[in-house]
Amino acid sequence: MAEARIHSFQSLGTLDGPGVRFVAFLQGCPLRCGCCHNPDTWAADGGEVYTAQEVLRRALRCRPYFGKEGGITLSGGEPLMQRAFAAELFRLCHESGINTCLDTSGCYAPEGCEALLAHTDRVLLDVKYTTDALYREHVGCGLELPLRFLARLQQEGIPTTLRQVIIPTLNDTEESVQALLAIAERHPCVDKIELLPFRKLCRTKYDQMNIPFPFGHLPEPGRERMQQLRALLGRYGG
Repeated sequence: MAEARIHSFQSLGTLDGPGVRFVAFLQGCPLRCGCCHNPDTWAADGGEVYTAQEVLRRALRCRPYFGKEGGITLSGGEPLMQRAFAAELFRLCHESGINTCLDTSGCYAPEGCEALLAHTDRVLLDVKYTTDALYREHVGCGLELPLRFLARLQQEGIPTTLRQVIIPTLNDTEESVQALLAIAERHPCVDKIELLPFRKLCRTKYDQMNIPFPFGHLPEPGRERMQQLRALLGRYGG
């Protein structure tokens, strides 16, 4: 019986995949992104332990609100850290007719994720930057890992949404968005791109944990700039 450490749940999420979703935020993440909103999910030994069956029972309570597109999303932290649990939960969800969505940074090799991907209906893949140098400086891994994971999603034919947080001075340029579009064009499984504005509301968490917020000195992108960049997405922005 697979178990996982879970940071928190959201009963009726609308920003974590198609439709209305039950979202489980898994504990633990190997990355240290400068823009991370949830540093309290980093520690692998935090959170509370749940079995896959217990999480499924919680999700089933929300089922009347899912409609045709909704379902369950596993987020984090990084859910691939606990992929055996994720695979069992998604299998149980499919047995119950519940749509599944995986929100991941793709920072693990796809080998070993076969059982999970076999029961994954959609992936939200966070491609944080489009250069390896920025990845290594501000994330803690190289760009090759999420691209390798994306290649596997393409092989499996899993519908994929690329997500990127827009951070002024780092990736808020037309060139950066065009590079993201090029990645999408090379992987037909990608049918949507979401550009999300960098926000600093999480600063209070860093203060409470007595750790520095690496991007606390950077500005938030304005609404006009976000509109300009989203206008470049074309068919991927729908």
